[in-house]
Parts: sequence; structure tokens; C-alpha cells
Amino acid sequence: TYSFVRSARPIGYGPAGRTFLNTPLFCSRLLPCELITKHFNYSTDPYIEMIMQLIKVIYDIRQVKSSSTDWLAHPSLTLYKNVTYHATLAFPPGSPCRSDHFHRLSESSVTPMKLNWLAISFRNAIIASVVVLGCWTAAYAEEVANLAFPQSMIADGGQVYFIANANGDPGTRENKGFISKVTTEGKMIDLHFIQGGQKSVTLNSPKGMALVGSTLYVADLDVVRGFDKNTGQSLYTIPFTQFHSQSLAGLVADSGGGLYVSDAESNTIYHIDDLAHDHTVTVFVQDESLSHPRGLTIHPKNGHVVGVGWEDGKIFEIDETGTIQELFANTFFTGGFYNLDGIDFDKYGTMYVSDLTAGKVWRILANHKKEVIAEFLLSPSGIGIDRVNHVIMVPYLYVNGAEINGLERPSNANPNKKPRTWSDYGMGWLQRDGE
Repeated sequence: TYSFVRSARPIGYGPAGRTFLNTPLFCSRLLPCELITKHFNYSTDPYIEMIMQLIKVIYDIRQVKSSSTDWLAHPSLTLYKNVTYHATLAFPPGSPCRSDHFHRLSESSVTPMKLNWLAISFRNAIIASVVVLGCWTAAYAEEVANLAFPQSMIADGGQVYFIANANGDPGTRENKGFISKVTTEGKMIDLHFIQGGQKSVTLNSPKGMALVGSTLYVADLDVVRGFDKNTGQSLYTIPFTQFHSQSLAGLVADSGGGLYVSDAESNTIYHIDDLAHDHTVTVFVQDESLSHPRGLTIHPKNGHVVGVGWEDGKIFEIDETGTIQELFANTFFTGGFYNLDGIDFDKYGTMYVSDLTAGKVWRILANHKKEVIAEFLLSPSGIGIDRVNHVIMVPYLYVNGAEINGLERPSNANPNKKPRTWSDYGMGWLQRDGE
């Protein structure tokens, strides 16, 4: 619960009319400027400088609102109103970054935090928003904290969400991985719903997940494990010993009840059939062009496997014959993706992918138009879409948290280009007449 994020455009409206800001791991208490300036040179560090700018905006809003009847039109609030930020910033006398004024930022004491952790978090997730003061709770995204290297999230019928936690460096075999179970509002039902090393459960480094009936399947290095989604009881272990696989990652169920699983190191996608009996594993496709495949999903219209490649920021589609079609890839003339990790479709057929290295979530429409819907994120990993409630689930690998966020509904298959208003941020009551 410590970092901010700036959204490239409002993600939109969630279930039951809720409006969300894209604010993972919301911070309700601000680090005083004195502490920041003591440990960081914000005059030469643009990221720390933007943190200072955020604090100044909050201060300006509080000061201007108390002294101006037309406070929304005040020049000091242009930064927030337009949701932009400047490369440089001067702090005038009386601003909160003067040591004699920083106590005005919060009525409560500041919680001590590890400075190194703060440096990483603040560098990668910033939002210029007055909700940092905790005044308008309706604008929050739903957050999940206390996770441990969360790798992926999956929805179960719009009722509950499961989160796969590696609980250590991905790839280790310490049998301490676990699966968390949360509500759609982000409230923890059971942090260790399935826990490696307990109740005869083996779970080392869980990554991708898939649901088939009442069974939750989990990719775990060199095996796929099956658990009862209601009790957490261990049901199946599907080994890949004959294929020497050590890096199973993405997992998705097809319409026939089978499973596709990706192996990043060997550039292979396997198919698991006959789930009710002997779990037959076969090679579906193996090709270097898969670029170390990670997340997998199923195309909602044609049933093809769609996945992302980690190495080249590639998005590919594979038909039932194993023919690979490259949908997007970084080339000399096109690009934008770095290391893609997660992928899923919403109920309207819009694709979403997460770029862990670039800290972005992309929306890709059916006409292949793409846009960034959130950026400055800290390590977004295996995203998932709750198609019942039309929300996106974003785990943050190195922040040990996750976010549940409302999605924008499509309009004529084109991105939303309308100017943002206060209503986009859950504060329609601030709207001026005629605006």
C-alpha cells in the first residue's frame, strides 16, 4: 500500500457503477519532503522530482480551494486537471517542500518505510491526484496486499479470484509457493488457501492458472498440479519429465476441457487432454519464433491459442493445426513492447497484455489498434480479466501486491478519445455547470 501510478487514460467503470482510478497499492500517508530530500537528490533525479510535484499539487489544491471560489480554474490546478506533468518544477515559498510546511500534508503521523523500497516504488508508479489525501474513497481501485511475488491472477465466475504466489525467486524449489483467494472487492478470504509444504501439498513456484469445472490447475516449473477450487485439496500432478521441461509458465483451458501450457525455455506449447483420466500430454507446437512464451489465452471468436513472447515482445496466434501467426512484434519500424508476460480477452473481444519490463498494460482492439491504458506500473505480471464484472486483475511481481480495476467499455471499436472530466475519477460532484 505504498505507491502511486499514472494512467495513460482512465480505465473506466467497474461493476455496480463503481469508478476506479488506476492506483495500485494506494498510499494514504505521504513521506515528508524532509525525509525525501535527505536521502535523494531530487534536483537531478526526474522521478523523485515528479514525486515532489505530486506533493505540490496536493498542497496547491488544499490552499487554492480554501481561498478561491472558482478554484477549479486556478492555474495551479492545471497539472491535475489535465493529468499531465512537467519535466521541471520550482518550489515557491510556502510550498510543502519547504521544511517548515511539510507537516501540513497529513493530519496523521507518517509511517516509517524502507527507503530503498520507496525509491523503487515511487520511481515506477506516480499519479497526480488529490485522492492521495484519502478524501474520496470511491475513486480507489481495489487493492490486494501482503502477497509474495504474485505471478498471475484468475477469476472464478465473477465470484472470487485466485492469485499464484511464487513466494521467492521464480524457479526455486523450496515448496513454499501458495495460492491466495480473494473477493472481487479485493478482500482477502484466505492468503494461504493452498500452501506448499502443508496438508500434503507440493507447490514450488506457481505461475499460470486455469479452471476446468471444480479443478484449479497450476503450472509449477516441471509439472501441472490440480487442486479442488473449493477446498484447496491436492488432486492431480501431471509431470512433464519426458519433455525435460523446467519452466512451465502460461496455462489456459480450451473449450473442450483440455489445457494448453507454455514452456518458456524450450519455446514449446503443450496440450493436456483427457483430464478426467490419465492426463495425456503432447507437444502442440515447438518453434523458436515463440520467443520464450509466457501468458496464454484462447481467442473468444475462433478458439485459437493466443500468447505472448517474453524475449521479443511478441504476440502470436496458433490455429488448430499448429500454424503460428505473428500478430505483433518489435521490428525496426514497429515496436513498443519489451517483455510481455500476461494476456487475456475481455467479454467484448478486446485483448489486453502486460509488459513487465516497461511497466505498461496495453489494450488491443479487434482492428489491431493498440493503446497504453496504464503506465509507470511496477512489474505488472500475469494479468487476468474477470469477464463477468468487466474488470482487469493486475498482480505486481516486485511490489507483492495486486490491483482489481474497472475497464472501459468499447465504443464503435475505437479507443475513447473524449477529454477526461472529474467524473472519470469518481468525483463528478466537482464538475462545474456546462463543463
